[in-house]
Amino acid sequence: MSDAGVATWNPELYDARHSFVWQRGADLIDLLNPQAGERILDLGCGTGHLTAQIAARGAEVMGIDSSTEMIEEARKHYPTLEFRVADARDFSLGQPVDAVFSNAALHWIQQAERVASCVWKALRLGGRFVAEFGGKGNVQRLVNAFYRSLEALNVNPEKDPNPWYFPSVGEYSSILERQGFDVTFAVLFDRLTPLEEGEDGMRNWIRMFAGVFLAAVPAKGQGRFLEGVESMLRPDLFHDGTWHVDYRRLRVVARKASV
Repeated sequence: MSDAGVATWNPELYDARHSFVWQRGADLIDLLNPQAGERILDLGCGTGHLTAQIAARGAEVMGIDSSTEMIEEARKHYPTLEFRVADARDFSLGQPVDAVFSNAALHWIQQAERVASCVWKALRLGGRFVAEFGGKGNVQRLVNAFYRSLEALNVNPEKDPNPWYFPSVGEYSSILERQGFDVTFAVLFDRLTPLEEGEDGMRNWIRMFAGVFLAAVPAKGQGRFLEGVESMLRPDLFHDGTWHVDYRRLRVVARKASV
């Protein structure tokens, strides 16, 4: 899902080089456990691959994403499914759903309370919310390297370029509970993830997911920014010809417990 931190997505590049984002979230569907006939919303559906897997279990599913580019690609892949462009902070459904599912999207949205409110309103009483996204400490080595590389180039952005929201288990559970959810499961775990494209893997990841940091650097200095980041990260995150990303994921299940 795109938000203020990411103006546009390249869906072809996303699927070709970063398919791990949705592939690693496939087992989240088992946690969702969709049933035939259930109405389910896929929040931040991207190019729709997990939406289709939920539909294959017999559920009636709709995907929404704030990126027009991603929704157009999802419609090309899965023309029989329903996809809409919508903002996770400000959406509504005509009828309540049995479940809201979200993978690798909510860390792009810093207004977590607004998302929780929309999800709560979208669910029927007793409906469930199943989500996974970046949690506390996610890509921390990368973020540290970004800031250090900016500093080395004497680049001081007027606004913090960091677009992400990586809450702890306690912080996010509290947000959901204040909204009226019962949090039945929440866990934070490491997921060191290899990247494709060998030596180019890290800079491709930065261009896809951390372009706001790169955009803070004048064009003539962007190559030096990338080289500086790679130099700092190489000892810990480059092994056997492959770059890795230090993901930490927050996985949560909650039920709408009140009206």
